[in-house]
Amino acid sequence: MKKKVRKPAAVRSDADIAALFHAHRMKQAQQSRILNMLAVEIRPGFVLDNKRAPDIRAALLDVYGEADGKPFFLPLNLLLGFMGAHEWHKKGVAVPQLGGSIHVPFGVFSPLRGEYLDLLAHAPSTGFQTAFDIGTGSGVLAAILAKQGIPSVIGTDTNPKAVACARANIARLGFEKQVEIRETDLFPEGFADLIVCNPPWLPAKPTSAVESALYDPESAMLAAFLRDAPKHLNPDGEIRLIISDLAEHLGLRPADFLEKAFIRAGLRVADMMKTKPKHKKAANPSDPLAFARTRETTFLYRLKKA
Repeated sequence: MKKKVRKPAAVRSDADIAALFHAHRMKQAQQSRILNMLAVEIRPGFVLDNKRAPDIRAALLDVYGEADGKPFFLPLNLLLGFMGAHEWHKKGVAVPQLGGSIHVPFGVFSPLRGEYLDLLAHAPSTGFQTAFDIGTGSGVLAAILAKQGIPSVIGTDTNPKAVACARANIARLGFEKQVEIRETDLFPEGFADLIVCNPPWLPAKPTSAVESALYDPESAMLAAFLRDAPKHLNPDGEIRLIISDLAEHLGLRPADFLEKAFIRAGLRVADMMKTKPKHKKAANPSDPLAFARTRETTFLYRLKKA
């Protein structure tokens, strides 16, 4: 019998890998479109009149604010998502690094992936008097900076819902005297000893407001942060960028993108911390993007002016 010669596995190019990612997102969008074809009528006052229907008022108030008194149709799948998000908002997400919980409404990024919080919590914090948290979202990083003892922290975000969420979390955790949350694009006025940013990790187009915390078209926010952060840094200050290399493994960004971006911004890497993701998708072989997720690493770059 002739022995079969095993052919080497085909090497996929970055373009092929990126195409798989975009095909996966398109499939998700198509599935969502089909599921959203079934809608229910929401009566004035956020009332669902169907037989044995649950009370949905609190969940919709969480999403829309005050009702305008007019009936409307809402996809059932979306309504279920709103209700689930409302329960999570009430319950909160435990954050061991804070010894408390962060409460996040629908439309604001939730810190369910804890490994990046560990990186910041274990980074040296002595000597910093002022800090900026750019794109604060839920306010979790600003809270960690405050817990580390930094006297003055300013968190910024362009999303009004995120600003309200962060302010509520900071108040709940008792850091109001140390932390101020502002609604502004990227940087507040002035300078800081420490500037922290956890930008959206994937350079792709968001299809909803919720996805804006995940996707950064053409890495525009990341590029703007790196370009302008040195202008707001005190002498001998430090920039901390928290980012995953998933985009590189998905063929969405060149492997040398960050290195070149640091050089363009006049920054050097003083130190780097890293960790492996611990979320369920990272170890799920049936995930369509498992080939990339199993190789993903999350980094905290400590940057100084070159």
